[in-house]
Amino acid sequence: MARNKKNKPKAPGDISDNRKARHDYTILQEFECGIALKGTEVKSIREGHVNLRDAFGRIENEEVWLYGMDVAVYEKASFEQHPPRRPRKLLLKKKEIATLIGLTAERGCTLVALRAYWKGHLVKIALGVARGKVQSDKRQALREQTDKREAQREMARFNKGH
Repeated sequence: MARNKKNKPKAPGDISDNRKARHDYTILQEFECGIALKGTEVKSIREGHVNLRDAFGRIENEEVWLYGMDVAVYEKASFEQHPPRRPRKLLLKKKEIATLIGLTAERGCTLVALRAYWKGHLVKIALGVARGKVQSDKRQALREQTDKREAQREMARFNKGH
């Protein structure tokens, strides 16, 4: 199993994960989307040159578009290159798009790219309907995470002693 920068195990199909989104937003609902890509983009993604940090979705003319996803230029391409941060169309069913329109109509809700992963030979994007966290919510989440980690350490130390 591959490991990412913070030495956490990475799932076999994972390409990129947007951990900042989970810190800055409360995720209300997740959707699995296909994504329309060019050939050089797929090859660059296979090499792991993708960044979702600033990626967000927008609904335009009953289509969902992903903005801010950075797919690095594929160096081995012969003549045709893709722009690294071009808008990419997300592939969803009409019913799912209608649900997204209803959820994002609510004030303060937005679409955020959470992770990119392989499903078979296809690239999928986990798109989350999210509401922004206030600074105090972020502090509370960090405090809860720290408390949970300390409790696990205590349990491990207690179980090791017996």
